[in-house]
Amino acid sequence: MLIRPTRRSVLAGMASSFALPAFAQSPSGNAVIYTSNSEQAVTAVQDTARKLLPNIKISTITGGSGQLLRRLEAEAAKPQGDVFWSSSANTLGAFKQLFEPWKAPDLNAILPALRDPDNLWTAANIHVVVAMINKNQLGGAPMPKTWTDLLDPRLKGKIIIADPANSSTAYTILWGVEKMLGTDALKKLAQNTKVSSAAAAVLRSVGQGEYAVGLTFESNAYAYVAGGQKEISLLYPEDGTFTTAEYLTLIKNAPAGAIAKNVCELLISKECQIALLEGAYRRPSRTDIDVSKYVDLPDLAKIKVFATNEDEAAAKRADFLARWQAMVAAAN
Repeated sequence: MLIRPTRRSVLAGMASSFALPAFAQSPSGNAVIYTSNSEQAVTAVQDTARKLLPNIKISTITGGSGQLLRRLEAEAAKPQGDVFWSSSANTLGAFKQLFEPWKAPDLNAILPALRDPDNLWTAANIHVVVAMINKNQLGGAPMPKTWTDLLDPRLKGKIIIADPANSSTAYTILWGVEKMLGTDALKKLAQNTKVSSAAAAVLRSVGQGEYAVGLTFESNAYAYVAGGQKEISLLYPEDGTFTTAEYLTLIKNAPAGAIAKNVCELLISKECQIALLEGAYRRPSRTDIDVSKYVDLPDLAKIKVFATNEDEAAAKRADFLARWQAMVAAAN
């Protein structure tokens, strides 16, 4: 039987063995992270920071990625945050002016495909899109196996997703559905789907049995499976699903200065990515971590992935959001 180490044991062992010189020499001070991540993910980072950056106090401002990016935009003349974590490149691309280049010291551990060529953002982890299903709420509809199954009129009103204007998760999902299945399929999905202003409501609603299906990322939904809810399962659609990197960025003119770079380094460190994997089921962006040693997630190589173009998604974001809003309005 595989005995999985706890996050606490991993941190305790690694703090002395793998702490990098840059961490040990970090100055004292405060840093603010703007993040759309869950409480579990934030806790994993703060626990790691107490080991590796004991002289730096990290506080967080949370919200949807779109909401936080618009806040950064409003604060651009006088930034209040130091690090933005996180969003997909399909959303960050529209806000490049808010960030400044930062190059990690151990960048070789992260594939070039997971880094912006101009070093404006670097992947902290990789997300896989899933459908979170509460089998008790399907109402007689068969267990879906594909995206096409989710277009079944019997699921009308039983599917929930976040507003893609506020959530890069939702934007990744809906952009991918249209690219893979076409605009008519996206319209049918809009007819079946309730849109929530908050991404957290998607998980809570399915977990509590208010909806049968929630469209989200694997890491968010798997917490309910790991928590013992037998009625919850994760669908990796047989016709293909979508992956996207979750990026961190250094906010331009970050008030914490050099300390902000220490925090960026923390987020892509091996120690922190293992803690995020164990505590929040985030697949690491680093190539030197074996996921199977820590969690029971399927091998990424065995998941059928439909590739999308993040640059195109970023460039056409405003147009897509307007079309999706029109589809939702027409469906209601």
